[in-house]
Parts: sequence; structure tokens; C-alpha cells
Amino acid sequence: MAYLTEKFGPAGGFHPFAGAGEAVAAARGPGNQGPCCRAARKAQQARSQLRHLHLRSAAARPVLPHLAPRLDWLNRIFFPPLSEVLVAWWELLASGVLVEHIGISLQRAAIGFALGVIVAIPLGLLMGRYSLFEKVSDLLVQTLRNTSQFALLPVFILLLGIGEESKVAITFYSSVFFLLVNTISGVKSVDPLLIKAAHSMGTSDFDLFRKIILPASIPSIVAGARLGVKSSLFAVIGAEMLAAKSGVGFLIQNSQLMMETADMYAGILTLTVIGLVVNYLLVWFERWATAWKGQSETSLI
Repeated sequence: MAYLTEKFGPAGGFHPFAGAGEAVAAARGPGNQGPCCRAARKAQQARSQLRHLHLRSAAARPVLPHLAPRLDWLNRIFFPPLSEVLVAWWELLASGVLVEHIGISLQRAAIGFALGVIVAIPLGLLMGRYSLFEKVSDLLVQTLRNTSQFALLPVFILLLGIGEESKVAITFYSSVFFLLVNTISGVKSVDPLLIKAAHSMGTSDFDLFRKIILPASIPSIVAGARLGVKSSLFAVIGAEMLAAKSGVGFLIQNSQLMMETADMYAGILTLTVIGLVVNYLLVWFERWATAWKGQSETSLI
């Protein structure tokens, strides 16, 4: 009778889903969870554990370079603690020695890079705009571009000596082709309809380059400049390590020979900081030069 009352109700109406709510609630109880619920709970616990592990490892990263040599996990002769490297870096900076070496290296890299800009951008604009000129000069450009700058360093030293000229030449050679190739690519990516519209309005070639082609190629040129600056810094450091008595490369090489590893790592740290600063300066310049687009699509990479 109780069963009939539950199914048909006090008024005799039939309720086909009577008791279903209680059954579902019972199935969802802590003792009757299905495999899907248990798997989801285990996955959530695993994610929580991974999150805690990541936070611990992130907190340990700055401390590890300092503690590992002190705990004899690494040889202090070759891997001094980070605190010693920072102290050596500050002493070199305070004495003026590091500033002098930085100034010399940056001067060499800047002169070579500036010469690369002067040569590569006009040449790239012409090669990208006039296909006949590109076909004539492409073989020579590709031959030089695929020859290692470090392989040519002895040639530069033989021809120009061990003075400033050979360092400037190697930095120029290292940067010019990045700028050239990216300038050509930027020119070829300009919308042909813009060029046709400008020609139809009687625009001269000079105004076409100045008002349309060059502004539209700026992002590609700056991308090449960022690669060229990095290559110039690498080249000047390599040249200073081989044949120089000044510069950050000489400081690193001389410190390594004298087993002053803290000074060596201080020089390497200085190069990293210089590269980061120059990179973000070029990012800022690209945003400033392309502000006419009305949007910021510049990558921070």
C-alpha cells in the first residue's frame, strides 16, 4: 500500500518519476561517486600539486646559483656563487674598468652597424623594387652572405691589421646582410595597388620610395636591425677575444686566462644586459616609426 501511495499519490494520480530525486541524491553521495567524478578529483589534485611544485621551483631558481657552489655541488673555481659575480661586477663598474671596456665595444659595434645601415637599406630598396637589378647582384650577395664572418676574420686582420679597422669591418660584415635581406623582403611585401595608385597620380620614384615603400618596409627593416645588432655584438666580442687589448670580449678572455672566473661571468652578464637594452630600444623605435598604422602589433621577441 505504501508503494501504491508513493506511485499514485494521495489523489490516485500516477507519478512515474516519484523517488527519482532521492535516487540521484543517493548516487551522488560520497560513497557512490562514479569513476568520472573520481578521475576529475584526481586530476584537480594533480594540477594543484604541480602548481605548488612550480611555485617552489620558481622560488628556488634565484637561490640555486648562489647555494650550489657553496654546498660543493659545483666547483667554485669554475662556477663561483652568484653573489661573488655580482660583487665582481660592481667592483669593475665602480673602478671604471667595465665602463671603459663597454664603451670601446659599443663604439666598434655601433660604427660597423651604422655602416651596414648606410649600405644595406638603399641597396635593399633598389633590389626589392627593381627585379633586374636584383637578378644581376643576387649571386654576389648570396655568395658573401653564406660566407662565415668568423672565417673571414683572419682575412680582415691580414688586410686591415689588428687595430680598430678590422673590428669595424667584421661588425659591418655581420650586420649588413640581415638588414639587406629584410629590407628586400619589406619592399616586396608592399601592396602593389598602392604603387599603381601612386604611379597613376604621377608620383616620382623618389617620392614613391619616401612616402610609400620606405614607411611600409619599416617593420621588416627593424626586424633585420634587431638581428643585425645581435650579430654585430657577437662579432665584435669574438674579434676582441682573438685580437684586441680592450673591450668586453678582451675582458672575458683575459679573465678566463687568469682564472678570474667571477670577472669573466661579470663580463658575460654585462653582454646580456646590453643585448636586452638594445633589443627593447629597437622595439620602441619600431612602435614609434609605425605609429601611423594606429595599432601596435610589434612583437617583444
